[in-house]
Amino acid sequence: MALAQPESTALPDNVVVTKLDELANWCRKNSLWPLPFATACCGIEFMATGASKYDIARFGAEAMRFSPRQADLLIVAGRVVMKMLPVLQRIWQQMHEPKWCISMGACASTGGVFDNYAVVQGIDRFIPVDIYIPGCPPRPEQVIQAVIDLQDKIQREGTIGGGEFDVAARQKTKRALQELPMYGRARL
Repeated sequence: MALAQPESTALPDNVVVTKLDELANWCRKNSLWPLPFATACCGIEFMATGASKYDIARFGAEAMRFSPRQADLLIVAGRVVMKMLPVLQRIWQQMHEPKWCISMGACASTGGVFDNYAVVQGIDRFIPVDIYIPGCPPRPEQVIQAVIDLQDKIQREGTIGGGEFDVAARQKTKRALQELPMYGRARL
């Protein structure tokens, strides 16, 4: 007596099987809605990124939103002074999770050439930054590369539960910002 052959379990051509996390990350990475916080010359370079020569729309980030409740990517371009810092923090807090931040240019990342009391010496002391773009001002190609790098990060790290957006974990002091012990000085 011959055994009955099971029916073919092959899926039809119009069926896609994937993990739910991967599908959600694919949707997130290809539909970034940036909120530009442009204050200086970096803002002009950021405007060029959206123009026809560079066309950031090819990467799914062309829908500029000027309302924090509609945006999921904050691009801080240019110097931030202490008077603007509460506004920047409020915008960040009003954005819904998942949200990401790109620090564009030397001024937003480190204060640039403005080493004085009025200019914030790096926005990463006040809001979490995912990608840094060096330069003064950075070229539009660098902005596009930063968006591509952020998309790769979103695809690798995202989950449906959103554990990667735990505020306490994202607000840890960055290694570069930790004070190193000074020789000959007592630590308080």
